Amino acid sequence: MNALTLDTYQLTKRFGAFTALEGVSLKVRPGTVHALLGENGAGKSTLVKAVVGYHRPTSGSVLVDGRELQIDSPTVARDLGIGMVYQHFTVVPGMTVAENLLLARGHLPAVIDWKSARRELDAFMQTTPFKLDLDATPVQLSAGEKQKLEILKQLFLKPRLLILDEPTSVLTPQEADEVLGALRDRAHAGDCSVLMITHKFREVEAHADDVSVLRHGRLVESGAVAETNSVRLARAMVGETKIAAALERSPQVGRGAVRLAIDGLTVRGDRGETAVDALKLEVSAGEIVGVAGVSGNGQRELMQSLVGQRRREGGSVKVAGREFHATRRENRELRVRSLPEEPLANACVGNLSVAANMGLRDFDVAPQALAGAWVRWGRIAQRARAWIAEYGVKTQGEGAQIRTLSGGNVQRAVLARELDGEPELLLVSNPVFGLDFAAVAEIHGRLMAARNRGAAVLLVSEDLDELLKLADRIVVISEGRIVHEVSAAEADRQALGAFMGGHGHAHAVHKEAA
Repeated sequence: MNALTLDTYQLTKRFGAFTALEGVSLKVRPGTVHALLGENGAGKSTLVKAVVGYHRPTSGSVLVDGRELQIDSPTVARDLGIGMVYQHFTVVPGMTVAENLLLARGHLPAVIDWKSARRELDAFMQTTPFKLDLDATPVQLSAGEKQKLEILKQLFLKPRLLILDEPTSVLTPQEADEVLGALRDRAHAGDCSVLMITHKFREVEAHADDVSVLRHGRLVESGAVAETNSVRLARAMVGETKIAAALERSPQVGRGAVRLAIDGLTVRGDRGETAVDALKLEVSAGEIVGVAGVSGNGQRELMQSLVGQRRREGGSVKVAGREFHATRRENRELRVRSLPEEPLANACVGNLSVAANMGLRDFDVAPQALAGAWVRWGRIAQRARAWIAEYGVKTQGEGAQIRTLSGGNVQRAVLARELDGEPELLLVSNPVFGLDFAAVAEIHGRLMAARNRGAAVLLVSEDLDELLKLADRIVVISEGRIVHEVSAAEADRQALGAFMGGHGHAHAVHKEAA
């Protein structure tokens, strides 16, 4: 058996006065998939970075196959057979897939024998769970293919322990099951052990043997997946006996009035290519329409064009029957609000205070301003304090710079501003990406409440579980076009994944034949 046993014993890591990990004793059994759960800031990344040599523990030990070792650099970890796939891509954009794979070795000769290297890489590709063009560069790859390249880089090194940080965030459901299934099979064959950081209970239940939960730097739960369930794991993660109740969805009584009508919308991407191609879509009052798709299929350009961040090349966008160009006046009159991806970058001014950011929509209109000129900062601060309390924004005060807040708290602050005044149309992109369990529940609940009182919500998300949970209707975008539409109640995960991957018609024909 090539797979190794990993133990951490009383592992502690402090950064100054802050304790990121405290006394964590964890065991990854050889030839198993071990899932690691926890909210943002729970210590997951600190733990795995201590194992791969990025952080030196303050105290405690890392044991490989029962031997205590000092792993003080990623190079030492690699030589021990420990590999890691990071959440953010580490491929070199200007190099081919073949060159990126060879570069992963670290130890390269001054002159590479490409004929021999190519034979080795071709043989390696015959053994992998998925294939990539060795001559392609990362620029030519989709986000899902880049993630696969990150995994292939580590498999090429034949690791004895493979650590994965949110490995499926940019994959379709089929790709996610393909990747995790292949890695589980390798583990069970004894080729390697797998330690996987994830936030998806479904992946834990389907692919992991053991699961551990970190909370505030401590290990609070560890054991076999077969002996636990998602409710117990969620309680362990948030440290509460009471988990947020299921989202209350008020029944739809027919389709409401059309709030958003997109007809023939065409938008160009950053390189001048057609990113949104004559797209047609409607969203009605009192419904959430979810847009599913693999990253890079036009979702970003679609939402940027709707909120005024990107020029439209053709087609029309109407809100409540009126031509809509996303001006501040139109947003105010038609009650259109947006919750963009990465709100700190796209919806905030980082150096301004929380209160000033909360006032960006209406600082120049009554009652926040007098005669359209004199801003009443005291009134804006007072309202900000009320919203901070209502939305549970953790901040040193309304005067703190918004860039000092965590991702979840920035999202809550922006949500407070955007939901003010009962908006009639919400344009939402990946609203909970990278957020912790409590923030996800809070934001999902707010979106559902807006829908229940009659708002129309267009929700773009790369997380199919999120769409199946929130949406009334799901459409799939592929290469800038809507290629599939289905009510969420009748949606089939595999069918959606097939359309997301561009094979929807084949899947439908296969299903009919079966």
